[in-house]
Amino acid sequence: MAREDAPRDSYHLVGISFFILGLGTLLPWNFFITAIPYFQARLAGASNSTTRILSTNHTGPEDAFNFNNWVTLLSQLPLLLFTLLNSFLYQCIPETVRILGSLLAILLLFALTAALVKVDMSPGPFFSITMASVCFINSFSAVLQGSLFGQLGTMPSTYSTLFLSGQGLAGIFAALAMLLSMASGVDTQTSALGYFITPCVGILMSIMCYLSLPHLKFARYYLANKPSQAQAQELETKAELLQSDENGIPNSPQKVALTLDLDLEKVPESEPDEPQKPGKPSVFVVFQKIWLTALCLVLVFTVTLSVFPAITAMVTSSTSPGKWSQFFNPICCFLLFNIMDWLGRSLTSYFLWPDEDSRLLPLLVCLRFLFVPLFMLCHVPQRSRLPTLFPQDAYFITFMLLFAISNGYLVSLTMCLAPRQVLPHEREVAGALMTFFLALGLSCGASLSFLFKALL
Repeated sequence: MAREDAPRDSYHLVGISFFILGLGTLLPWNFFITAIPYFQARLAGASNSTTRILSTNHTGPEDAFNFNNWVTLLSQLPLLLFTLLNSFLYQCIPETVRILGSLLAILLLFALTAALVKVDMSPGPFFSITMASVCFINSFSAVLQGSLFGQLGTMPSTYSTLFLSGQGLAGIFAALAMLLSMASGVDTQTSALGYFITPCVGILMSIMCYLSLPHLKFARYYLANKPSQAQAQELETKAELLQSDENGIPNSPQKVALTLDLDLEKVPESEPDEPQKPGKPSVFVVFQKIWLTALCLVLVFTVTLSVFPAITAMVTSSTSPGKWSQFFNPICCFLLFNIMDWLGRSLTSYFLWPDEDSRLLPLLVCLRFLFVPLFMLCHVPQRSRLPTLFPQDAYFITFMLLFAISNGYLVSLTMCLAPRQVLPHEREVAGALMTFFLALGLSCGASLSFLFKALL
């Protein structure tokens, strides 16, 4: 809610800046997973000849390094770690250092990834360097997101919406960049180089946007008038965005814009004259109220990360070689998932069903486990145990549509419902718990992906 004496956001520059910052926070994760064919080609020994790196739906004769699984796991573990360490980290390091330092570190690491395109290297060292980059980039991304969420806690809710929208579009942006690289007509090594330079440009734009904020009167007004208690709330920044008072927009720290316009009438408002509760609410008491919703959130992300992208990126078109088979996985796996996931998250702007008292939510969440065998039985050439029951492309596309939209909707729904299940003064604790369980679900899913891939 904007203050009456606040200046206007001239030309919406602050809003545009936060949108680009949101885009920048999730570019690293999305650009790495969308480029799985490139990495697998390099790990298959194609370092001296990149003619197949981006030009085919290549998964390699043997994925001896389990790249899909490791890139997912090492992207999510930093999120879980920094969710646990955020209080200590945010107290010790100033906000500007955290944000600018993280952006610069991500830029340098992505520049290294781009440079490696031109470097001939054996698969073993290339895998080690890439995994180290993935781990460090996602560690800095976790710090960056938490710090920016803290700043958003002092801004009107519209700017949280714009930031989350930018995050939601990061995956679409990465998929489109991959498609443009493949369709550019240049040699594939140059195409791969251009693909990895693109997020470097995005991070540079994010740095410029952040540096411009102190020079914009509107941003300076809110950041300079940050109340002292907001500094303490920054320790639970993701939780802050889950509260439904001034910023009635729930948030997921990974993968995206959850709800763009949450109906505030559906969320109980704290009374203006309500007496201040002494001390912090009991974590155990709050957990007792939201445990089922938290479990649902863990299960949603466990299912999603157990097969996406570890299994889904291995699915190829059953048609004869051609343009469609070349573009099949980037379009039907990554682009389709991100578009439908974003759509699913946006649906909670219009309705919340089932509500917090319904037992349908756990049922819907458990039904998503059916997607695991469905994807494993699609057209995956590298298999030794399971048969292929759904060879046609239409099966995979249908499964992906339902998989993605249900992921987006159920994640957003659980994050919306959690603050409604507790008293107003308990929402910060509820948000912190939901943030932890979200990270836990991502890590559990990434770990399970090793098992499901071994069962193929």
